[in-house]
Amino acid sequence: MNTVLFLIGGTVFNILVTIACFLLFLLVYSNFLYGRVGESVAAWMLPLFFAGAIVASFFIYRLALKMLMKKIDMEKYFEPIFARRPKGK
Repeated sequence: MNTVLFLIGGTVFNILVTIACFLLFLLVYSNFLYGRVGESVAAWMLPLFFAGAIVASFFIYRLALKMLMKKIDMEKYFEPIFARRPKGK
């Protein structure tokens, strides 16, 4: 049960970090670049910000997971997601 809760919590954390990064990128754009770039460049900003938010959330999630793994013994509390099959079966 701990493993399932960890996966759900990790997914929710990752989604929230992605949304926060996307909003941060929009905030930076609206304060510093709005009106200074052409419309053709501005049209590419939204997909670029979305992709950048996904990449940034991936790195933030990895960093948070490394910090969590230093604090607790993951193998003690969580079961493996994919168990190895015995050889010969």
